[in-house]
Amino acid sequence: MRLQKNTTSTMISVDNLSLKFGKRTLFEDVNLKFTPGNCYGVIGANGAGKSTFLKILSGEIDSTSGSIHITPGQRMAVLKQNHFEFDEIEVLKTVLMGHKKLYSIMEEKDAIYMKPDFSEEDGIRASELEAEFAEMDGWNAESDAAALLSGLGISEDIHYQPMKALAGNQKVRVLLAQALFGNPDILILDEPTNDLDAETIGWLEDFLINFKNLVIVVSHDRHFLDEVSTHIVDIDFGKIKIFSGNYTFWYESSQLALKQRSDQNKKAEEKRKELQEFIARFSANVAKSKQATARKKMLEKLNVDDIEPSSRKYPGIIFKPEREAGDQIFMSEGLELVEDGTTYFTDVNLMVDKGDKIAFISKTKQAVNKFFETIMEEQKPTKGTFKWGVTINKAYLPNENSKYFNSDLNLIDWLRQYSSNQEEAYVRTFLGRMLFTGEETLKKCTVLSGGEKVRCMISKMMLQNPNFLVLDEPTNHLDLESITAFNNAVVEFPGTVFISSYDHAFVQSTVNRVVEFTPNGVIDRRTSYDDYLESEEIKALREKMYAKG
Repeated sequence: MRLQKNTTSTMISVDNLSLKFGKRTLFEDVNLKFTPGNCYGVIGANGAGKSTFLKILSGEIDSTSGSIHITPGQRMAVLKQNHFEFDEIEVLKTVLMGHKKLYSIMEEKDAIYMKPDFSEEDGIRASELEAEFAEMDGWNAESDAAALLSGLGISEDIHYQPMKALAGNQKVRVLLAQALFGNPDILILDEPTNDLDAETIGWLEDFLINFKNLVIVVSHDRHFLDEVSTHIVDIDFGKIKIFSGNYTFWYESSQLALKQRSDQNKKAEEKRKELQEFIARFSANVAKSKQATARKKMLEKLNVDDIEPSSRKYPGIIFKPEREAGDQIFMSEGLELVEDGTTYFTDVNLMVDKGDKIAFISKTKQAVNKFFETIMEEQKPTKGTFKWGVTINKAYLPNENSKYFNSDLNLIDWLRQYSSNQEEAYVRTFLGRMLFTGEETLKKCTVLSGGEKVRCMISKMMLQNPNFLVLDEPTNHLDLESITAFNNAVVEFPGTVFISSYDHAFVQSTVNRVVEFTPNGVIDRRTSYDDYLESEEIKALREKMYAKG
């Protein structure tokens, strides 16, 4: 049921909300308030009900009991998930349709002017519509929509094409522009960074930071959550709670509270002081963020009693090399792959040093994916050579893993295939680290979700005791707990790493070198990921290297 009442500052209030599917309760007795000017990042394990919760807020589905109250007169915009809904409509029009009222005025107004027999009533109605149109800043609507599209990487030559002419990752951007258009009072976004490159995610971060109204967003991208969120909405074990601060603050403070809970010797006053010092340290770091002022105010208001230990379970990911690598790690000479007229990479001359952690990036879709398949000998290069050091023991996490699960084996027997120690207890240990316990270990490969398959692949990698990791989009399908644990494991890993990932926080925290494949050769720099993206020299070089010859 959906009710409305007038409140002054509350934009959305949730009262005694519960949702049940048959015997399963997704959440119960939820009471929350979402207020204007804040951005709420929604987190929770896979299957906890994050997207479902957004659908209840937007009125797409009904709750079992309880109510949602929205301040009357507020316009809500939701990021559409159906990529084919607007296939027959022009790109620019699709964006304008994000503001239903404005769009209907435009349509009615244009229809009146198209009439061959324009009556006096038509004239009166047209002037009423024109006044309303002007009041809604309608004259700037098309240029505002075009600016949003350009910001999201949709060039002007595409604006008047039908949606069906666009690639999937372009449609995502147009639908995002549609949600952002017209300054909605409430903005609801489910995984808005999917299929976006680093530059476009940066643009979206800046947009949301400067956005003055209410934002509720589900995302697995921790850098994005950290940049835009003023609060975290945590969905855990059927309960939903709101905490002040961004994801990192929530994670580190809940971990500290958990540690304190198990420390029986410390007095309550000491624990309180420790939490206050943590808040002060975090507040000092906030000064560096784009959202410094708003976030500082929020943390100042924070009470240490609001910090709670999390009941979340984090996987135990540890990669222990069986042997240390020698000095010869990996090298390539003149490596190139051209397929069906597309140059994925060319003139790749790499000399990898021991302990290098390298991010591979490219604007050419699949370039890095193809490179990893090539060096893992799943694909032959067009020309050139590469060579691994004799001491290298590599573990590979491919982007596409379905071929590993084409069997009817249960998880224990599946993992046993890759283990020199065949004892069940030994194999179970590695599954247990990835939170497969009890009955779950007897699950068949055929029924695994995307996230479960990736967790199995990580168990397999740990078993290998590698000294070299090749990670192709390692955060795909994983929940935030697994991503955070995986990230920490790669930071701690003493060996060498090749990584390709859209997860900004993962890459920035792990790599010391960036290699970019362009159609005209390679850019290779020993630098952090942020410095690479922000360097004016590199920006100019990238422009030149991607220019069509």
